[in-house]
Amino acid sequence: MKAGVVGAGLMGAEIALVFALSGHRVALHDRSEEALARAIARLRGVLDKGVARGAYAGAAADDALTRIVPVTSLDAMRDCAIVTEAVYEALEAKADVLRGLDQICAPSCIFATNTSTLPISTLAAFLTPERRGRFIGTHYFSPVSRMQLVEVISGFATGKAVADEVVSLMTDIGKRPVRVRDVAGFAVNRMLHALLIEAVKLVEEGVATPADLDMACRLGLGHPIGPFAMMDIVTSDLCLQVQGILHDAYGERFRPPALLKRRVAAGLGGGKGRTGWIDTE
Repeated sequence: MKAGVVGAGLMGAEIALVFALSGHRVALHDRSEEALARAIARLRGVLDKGVARGAYAGAAADDALTRIVPVTSLDAMRDCAIVTEAVYEALEAKADVLRGLDQICAPSCIFATNTSTLPISTLAAFLTPERRGRFIGTHYFSPVSRMQLVEVISGFATGKAVADEVVSLMTDIGKRPVRVRDVAGFAVNRMLHALLIEAVKLVEEGVATPADLDMACRLGLGHPIGPFAMMDIVTSDLCLQVQGILHDAYGERFRPPALLKRRVAAGLGGGKGRTGWIDTE
């Protein structure tokens, strides 16, 4: 099977990698050749670390990388069985990709989006009506190469057979899929951001430091990573964006904390800089 991934950022590149590790040919798209080169180099590093810890055999890792073909034209998606959109979390950016794919890909192709916040049925509206039954959400978690969970989200028009096929495919590529209804934030982000909001409030109130709260979550709750280390990875900018969406949908329980807003406004949101919850305490 040939798969396609549009967007060669951290998420998109590793989504391509898990398909390739399962033996599938993958077209990895980005408009920038430099971004594609960085993505392939980053994946080489991911594989080398995986080989070092015994997660992959050296030959299998090398073979996987050869199955990923960097492309700058969406035309390369023409013969894909499934294409995953993994571009920046902005409605218009995703809409542009979906419109372009709709004109190129075969009617049998499944379109998936890795959105973490945007409703699947909203994104489906940018596709022609005939295509919407084969559009679905596959929300992976970072780092994709190591996190098994994938939320599989059907929109209003998604066919049941398509959802079943995608759940089976996720299992085949080594993931643990869970079916989730198409609501704001899906399931995991709602649980995660309830924790993140409360953690920031504890710091605002002077109850404990970010480092101590991270340790408490690891040792007391069995979490592999604490909330502030998590925000350092995914960026406070994105956390604030998601909490704004959840607040609009569900009200006061998801109001972003004032401290988070101030830190983002002060340039500690992440992106090209650092979030620094632990470094700057």
